[in-house]
Amino acid sequence: MSMKSFPVLPVLVLFFSFRGLAQTEDSVQFKKIILTKDFVSEGVAVGDVNRDGLMDVMAGSFWFEAPDWKRHEIAGALIFNPDTTFSNSFLDYSMDVNQDGWIDLIRIGYPGEEVVWYENPRNEKRLWTMHKIYDHAGNESPAFVDIDGDGKPDILCNDPVEKKMIWLKSPSVKGDTVWRKYIISNNPGLATNKYTHGLGWGDMNQDGRPDVIITKGWWESPKDVTQTDWVFHPADLGEDCSQMYAMDLDGDGDVDVLSASAHNYGIWWHEQIKDGTGHIVFKQHEISKAFSESHALALADINGDGHPDLITGKRYYAHLGRDPGAHEPSVLYWFEYRPGKSPEWLPHLIDDNSGVGLVVVVQDMNQDGMPDIVVSNKKGVFIFQRIKH
Repeated sequence: MSMKSFPVLPVLVLFFSFRGLAQTEDSVQFKKIILTKDFVSEGVAVGDVNRDGLMDVMAGSFWFEAPDWKRHEIAGALIFNPDTTFSNSFLDYSMDVNQDGWIDLIRIGYPGEEVVWYENPRNEKRLWTMHKIYDHAGNESPAFVDIDGDGKPDILCNDPVEKKMIWLKSPSVKGDTVWRKYIISNNPGLATNKYTHGLGWGDMNQDGRPDVIITKGWWESPKDVTQTDWVFHPADLGEDCSQMYAMDLDGDGDVDVLSASAHNYGIWWHEQIKDGTGHIVFKQHEISKAFSESHALALADINGDGHPDLITGKRYYAHLGRDPGAHEPSVLYWFEYRPGKSPEWLPHLIDDNSGVGLVVVVQDMNQDGMPDIVVSNKKGVFIFQRIKH
């Protein structure tokens, strides 16, 4: 039903110029739009909920209707205390699950708890119907990626009860809503804790098939991704982190890894090299320690130079104030990637009173051809809209 019982928060617009710490001039600017200051979710997703041609925002039990960002309920309205509690919405994703032509919401809850999807009521004035996908989705950064190459994203996570690494195949036939489980690993000691940090999906061995990456190494994707017990390649890919990305960052022809600390200071790239015995190892390089708790990480070309930039920031009160630097400003940054033998990431401060949750969405929200940034966290729900010059 419509959120008529809630006052509509006026949209507050602030302007920020990007002043990279290593630059004296920057033409990239954003407009900050505050959808709400309530803590409703640390996940966020976007999509045209009401099919009016405009991109809306979904976060937790609410959706925000473009262009005025009126708040509506998806489920029973839940607002949380950012100083004392976590939300029931750690990551949100959007897709048309039942393929009826209307965008639905996928909600991944507290680590190890259920993952569900909410069926879009197709403009009827009622709450969205909730459907269970899986009972126990572990890892603190479950990924929404196309595992089997059918063009539809699947869920990559662990099952902390059965102690397995798994993926959940999204429905592919119209009207079908069953998500099918496939086991990547039966090793109970390998990334199966519900609080496991660090997960990526990228082609580590350059065979054309993306692999599953964790901080302790990577599982090699087989030709048939439905088979069990993928081959695991041990590697030291750093500390507990959030999303992980694989690409050749230094132009030497092999694959390196990007990651960022979930609860401490540090954003890194891990260079693939060979040790004295010819074995592949990874050398860690620091990108920044400007802030802590970078519990969400995205890659997107922000400045239009053809290179993927890094977008991250502080997840305010990630452990309710117990992490290093927890009380420092909730910053949001983009790091401009300049490739080369010694690659650089130039930091640009976007904002100092928002930060990230557990996912960062980069999407053209107003159809002007430029990427915007959408986040939801304990500070509220925000859009950072590129200003067109």
